[in-house]
Amino acid sequence: MEASVILPILKKKLAFLSGGKDRRSGLILTIPLCLEQTSMDELSVTLDYLLSIPSEKCKARGFTVIVDGRKSQWNVVKTVVLMLQNVVPAEVSLVCVVKPDEFWDKKVTHFCFWKEKDRLGFEVILVSANKLTRYIEPCQLTEDFGGTLTYDHMDWLNKRLVFEKFTKESTSLLDELALINNGSDKGNQQEKDRSIDLNFLPSVDPETVLQTGHELLSELQQRRFNGSDGGVSWSPMDDELLAQPQVMKLLDSLREQYTRYQEVCRQRSKRTQLEEIQQKVMQEWFAVYVELNQQIAALLNAGDEEDLVELKALQQQLSDVCYRQASQLEFRQNLLQAALEFHSVAQDLSQQLDGLLGMLCVDVAPADGASIQQTLKLLEEKLKSVDLGLQGLREKGQSLLDQISNQASWAYGKDVTIENKENVDHIQGVMEDMQLRKQRCEDMVDVRRLKMLQMVQLFKCEEDAAQAVEWLSELLDALLKTHIRLGDDAQETKVLLEKHRKFVDVAQSTYDYGRQLLQATVVLCQSLRCTSRSSGDTLPRLNRVWKQFTLTSEERVQRLETAVAFHSSAEKILQECPEQPEAFNEMEQFDEIEAVGKSLLDRLTVPVVYPDGSEQYFGSPSDMASAAEHIREKMKLVSLKKQQLRQPEATTPES
Repeated sequence: MEASVILPILKKKLAFLSGGKDRRSGLILTIPLCLEQTSMDELSVTLDYLLSIPSEKCKARGFTVIVDGRKSQWNVVKTVVLMLQNVVPAEVSLVCVVKPDEFWDKKVTHFCFWKEKDRLGFEVILVSANKLTRYIEPCQLTEDFGGTLTYDHMDWLNKRLVFEKFTKESTSLLDELALINNGSDKGNQQEKDRSIDLNFLPSVDPETVLQTGHELLSELQQRRFNGSDGGVSWSPMDDELLAQPQVMKLLDSLREQYTRYQEVCRQRSKRTQLEEIQQKVMQEWFAVYVELNQQIAALLNAGDEEDLVELKALQQQLSDVCYRQASQLEFRQNLLQAALEFHSVAQDLSQQLDGLLGMLCVDVAPADGASIQQTLKLLEEKLKSVDLGLQGLREKGQSLLDQISNQASWAYGKDVTIENKENVDHIQGVMEDMQLRKQRCEDMVDVRRLKMLQMVQLFKCEEDAAQAVEWLSELLDALLKTHIRLGDDAQETKVLLEKHRKFVDVAQSTYDYGRQLLQATVVLCQSLRCTSRSSGDTLPRLNRVWKQFTLTSEERVQRLETAVAFHSSAEKILQECPEQPEAFNEMEQFDEIEAVGKSLLDRLTVPVVYPDGSEQYFGSPSDMASAAEHIREKMKLVSLKKQQLRQPEATTPES
């Protein structure tokens, strides 16, 4: 699907990809609903188009969808959310419905999205615009939601149109040029002559397409490094959604095919000129030979007996001269053909070196580690092609030098030593120049290779750091949802406490691993003289998740330690013999146990409060109720024991 086909729909901005990312590095898809009725068919078409743009790797990280319902009605919002499960169910990880401040609350109670999570395939939350930053960083939100990310829909759409037009034209042109170039390499001369007019006329001007591609790439790279307004230095939208690597790849392929096309045209022109000259020479020389031979034959027929020997000698001399001339022409033709092949290979090699040098002079601006590996592979392939080209040039040069060294004197003993020396010096000079240029390119490739390998390492560190944040988030999630039990007795609670400490050690190692990776990115960025994305995104996320984990872990430790104290004291009292009331210090221990138990029950109802004001509970309400029930049962046993000890003499008179 092309943007030009659905341009009127895309201009309505029913949905858009701003380039922002959630905390799991997934792309943010925004659906801004308005007061007017939204066409679900047009919205579906828009979503289909937008979701065809990112790479499979981006899609695998999932999308966070922001449905802005502040200017819409509840039934429209509900329809849009339900529609998402049919459009992008596998890719959506979270849907944030931005609600108005007041008038939805009663209607929302009739349809609870969280109860529909299994059916929808994704989580849906209702949130106010000012609370979105709990789920998405402000720098990844557009100004409509109080963020700082700049997004111009028409500017993005215009670039998509230019990109798709360039992609379509360049792909078609590549096919045509490949057909022309391959056709010139095979087939007999008659077939090539018959198809020359058709093959040598591409449907579009290669220079125009190349210029369009360079302008597009230049603008993308400028936005990549300077930001759309000269501010931010990293724009994931440019790299991931505007397919800068694809533009670079198409331009490289176009330049290569266009260079071959130009060489095909040049070779054809030279070959035609050479054939015309040879034809004229042969015609003139052969005409003289025929005329002289006819004159001698006429004299032989009409000549006297005494002239016969002389005429036959002249005829033999004419034949010898003709044979020598033909041999010289053939040798000269072979020599010129060898020179033509040598200079053709030299020109091809020169163009390859120019292309390699041009690639080395352009600064590296990859989107991720995979694109760096692809660029590095292309660089190695170009260098290998240059090596093969230089080897072919040496072979052609040596063949040409051998022919020159075997060259005999031309017409009637003319000395060609000086001319040959000039030709030899020229050929050797061309080969030496190509060797020096290749050596300079090799030195530059070594430097670029080191830089690109460092960039691969940088991206790997950034990806692993983001993965460490994700792991830490999963550990926090597991801590809140599964680490709920407080134990039925002191021994079990102590075991749980020990397991929790090991769990915290794992989280600490994960956090330290993430910090080390981020420190490595700083060192690599200093070496590469660039700005790391991690310093502005991953590091705050890592510190925030670690702070939340630390607070949650401390609360878990407090609950377990309180539970150990409660179970230990309760078990000690319950195991004492009722005949020894003096051991209970006038019921003070019973009061302490009851106080500890109530304190523990109170803690179970209190959420963990994070620095940003958000709250989280351990487990579900039913999980907490189950844990509290065990505490209450033991408190009842302690209370019953207390009542028994208060009436020790009730049975004494009967005895």
